[in-house]
Amino acid sequence: MQTAENAPRTAKKARVPRVRPVYFNRELSWLEFNRRVLEEAMDSSHPLLEQVKFLSIFHSNLDEFFMIRVSGLKDQIASGVGERSPDGLTPREQLTVIRERVLEMRAQARHYWEKGLRPRLAEAGVQILSYDSLKKDQKAALRDYFASTVYPILTPLAVDPAHPFPHISNLSLSLAVAIRDPEKNERFARVKIPQVLPRLAAVEPSHGRGDAGPRPRRHAFVWMEELIAAHLDMLFRGMKVLASFPFHVVRDADLEIRLDEAEDLLETIEQSLARRRFGSVTQLTVAADMPAHIRGLLLQNLEIEEGDVYPDDGPLALADLMQLCELDLPHLKDPPFRPHVPPSLRPGSDLFAAIRSHDIVLHHPYDSINPVVELVRAASVDPDVLAIKMTIYRVGRNSPIVAALAEAADNGKQVSVVVELKARFDEENNIVWARALEKAGVHVVYGEIELKTHCKLLLIVRRETDGIVRYVHLGTGNYNVRTARLYTDLGLLTCDPAIAEDASALFNVLTGYSANTGYRKLLVSPGGIRQGLAERIEREISHARAGRGGHIVFKMNSLTDYRSADLLYRASQAGVMIDLIVRSACCLVPGVKGLSDTIRVVSIVGRFLEHHRIYYFRNGGEEEVWLGSADMMQRNLDSRVETLFPIEDPRLKGWLIRSVLLPHLRDNVKARELQSDGTYVRVCPGPNEPPFEVQRWFLEQDVEPGVKPPQEGRTRPLARVGD
Repeated sequence: MQTAENAPRTAKKARVPRVRPVYFNRELSWLEFNRRVLEEAMDSSHPLLEQVKFLSIFHSNLDEFFMIRVSGLKDQIASGVGERSPDGLTPREQLTVIRERVLEMRAQARHYWEKGLRPRLAEAGVQILSYDSLKKDQKAALRDYFASTVYPILTPLAVDPAHPFPHISNLSLSLAVAIRDPEKNERFARVKIPQVLPRLAAVEPSHGRGDAGPRPRRHAFVWMEELIAAHLDMLFRGMKVLASFPFHVVRDADLEIRLDEAEDLLETIEQSLARRRFGSVTQLTVAADMPAHIRGLLLQNLEIEEGDVYPDDGPLALADLMQLCELDLPHLKDPPFRPHVPPSLRPGSDLFAAIRSHDIVLHHPYDSINPVVELVRAASVDPDVLAIKMTIYRVGRNSPIVAALAEAADNGKQVSVVVELKARFDEENNIVWARALEKAGVHVVYGEIELKTHCKLLLIVRRETDGIVRYVHLGTGNYNVRTARLYTDLGLLTCDPAIAEDASALFNVLTGYSANTGYRKLLVSPGGIRQGLAERIEREISHARAGRGGHIVFKMNSLTDYRSADLLYRASQAGVMIDLIVRSACCLVPGVKGLSDTIRVVSIVGRFLEHHRIYYFRNGGEEEVWLGSADMMQRNLDSRVETLFPIEDPRLKGWLIRSVLLPHLRDNVKARELQSDGTYVRVCPGPNEPPFEVQRWFLEQDVEPGVKPPQEGRTRPLARVGD
């Protein structure tokens, strides 16, 4: 798809395998994404605590991977499913390869933590110490802390004929303790590391002999499990503590909702959340020096195989390193930034008048989410607003939007909210919001049992001098003020009558019994997005075959839908130029002669989580740009309520093409290009070409629509997009 003249330089030439698969394995492709997260943790161009943040995210991602994806493979094995994945692997073969890669990546992460980050943190005044290395007065202070705060929380659980093996909850960290009673019998006990206390216990500076004068402020910590291990004598009085070994348990955490049990979805979700703690174990991480007989005891009682055990020779559960990122050390973090607010949406502005004057696109986190929050607040107190309708998927805690919706109901507005209770790992939070909204008088609907409601949609109905006007916000991301500063997303504010009518029709589907399938402008899943994208891909194929040049640019989180991959393969074979920006898993294989010659796939992992979904079609010069909530995944296209919405304002469409898509294609700092063997190679600047990092560029620019795009570089000629 690109000539040698304009192709980006890469760090190394990809190895060409003898046999190229038609698809990449979804699970292994996701692991390669997490490898890119680990690479960011090892990138010293980041401030030190930002590297720590990426290392924490790497481990947190792995935990979730075992809770969801590995548990799914284990369910297939337990059910006797031997069907091979599209790349030819059985479930058990996939688990074997997953184990090999996870062990390799975790060893790499462990080495970099011990030899790279930890020493550099110490130089910067943040020390992670071993308990044994502390001075006498520091140990005394920690013993007081243990006695006053930690000891009262702990509950040692014995294991013997009178005390069955205790339940080990999901994501819990524990100590396996070997003790000897007065009769010389060896016993086993489990002590859970309390999750209500910081994993890293603060160590006060020593004031022993030789310390004099003021010293710079330093932060020192010991791991909580080391502190507890050093004071096990207080828990097992009259016993001899022989040794203790940490272990960490990850369980199946994917909720299963049986339709015949789900008459009351709220109650069913609550019951499922309670069962989540008791899901089958999918991973056991143990101290590498744990004796075989204790390890065997854990395997037997947790009902797992040796292949589920991951030994580690350092602190376990390093997702808890995120605690360090809360330290007030701005010089060790990314510089703060202030999100931009367009002049027409700034405090004191008439937001409704601004939207009436023209469509507005907000680009988060570079643009603030506050105008959307203020729009809901304004609607909640505006006497001319008659109704507010909204979908909630993930809004976070202490949501100002939820508070405004409750106030709107209190002010007599008709407020309807579709709360998705099945939003993974946000179920409990959404239950709290649902009950609070119901108590405030909001009409709360829990979405369909069979489908997740994933679309991001806000509808405000307002009485104006010339009649009823409907204001709509559609987005690619959640109505969450916290993640709006961490994720890249796009949102459209409009009062376009056709889009407003579609929004009303969709809410009628979500809250009532409407079976509407005829939307005027929106593409709506299930069904509509798959069909709409397929029709437009076929149209690009026709343009290419007619000599008009076809070009597709898609940006998304994941591409794991094989039917969509097949369509893109057909488009490539017809000569359509295809650029894919896929942050996470990608099952499509690019650059295979005769199959995907014209397809390029890049992934960008940087300071912000790349989250927006953009679908561009050249359409013979009559360009189309669609935004929305859906990735090219089977679940998004067939098993969720999703929306894609068109950007029709020529000014906004041109800005999205040349000042959003094009800069992402030009990134030669944080972009990695997917090779035909499944590896990713970092894109590097060409000769005489300056480094270009898209996220940094956005932070440095005035990002209102209409801003000039970056100067064209060798990596991606402007003519490729929006010719």
